[in-house]
Amino acid sequence: MAGSKPKGNDLFNALGHPMRRRILREMLDGGEEVSPRELAAKLCEQLSALSYHVRVLAECRAIVLVRTEQIRGSTQHFYRPAVKAGWAITALEAGEEPPRRGGSRGEEKG
Repeated sequence: MAGSKPKGNDLFNALGHPMRRRILREMLDGGEEVSPRELAAKLCEQLSALSYHVRVLAECRAIVLVRTEQIRGSTQHFYRPAVKAGWAITALEAGEEPPRRGGSRGEEKG
């Protein structure tokens, strides 16, 4: 079904969204645990939208929760990258798109 949320364990589908690739690249480059609030500031994105994408990445185990912290009456969650799939790491480090399913003619949307 088009536009539906990726299944919890589907890294391929999760990385189909450019925001999630940006989040993972930032986390891999930073090398430290980071909260969605910190990521939103670094990537100049709204916290609500970014938090959704962080949840999707956590569901497919591309990132893992390492700790929580009480800050000004709310709980901040801190994550670190946990991507183990070689194809995903290679694509993220190269800044490339993951391979597309179907349509193997190499056509680009434009």
